[in-house]
Amino acid sequence: MNAPARSLGPLRFERLKWISFTHSCVYLALLLCAFAAGNPEPLTFVLGLTHGLLWIFMSLACIAAARARIVSLRLAVAVAVLGGIGPFFGSYEFIREQRNRPR
Repeated sequence: MNAPARSLGPLRFERLKWISFTHSCVYLALLLCAFAAGNPEPLTFVLGLTHGLLWIFMSLACIAAARARIVSLRLAVAVAVLGGIGPFFGSYEFIREQRNRPR
């Protein structure tokens, strides 16, 4: 039987993982838009703003989730510290942590 998912209200591991993947997709779109597509405005601005707001949200959410022991401290640090320059670190850590969790 599956173990109950650890959560703190809306903070659930699976939900945070999918938001992290979404954040990585937004960041990839921003990079492509800014460097490959010639920096079209206002699309670059919107993607940059979305990336920044998602990074702030994910940082706060993962710090709270680490305090509640929903995610590891390593994952929270990857999202909060490295997520501003590359949210792919956080997405990778979510995959890594999911593989290391007991079933």
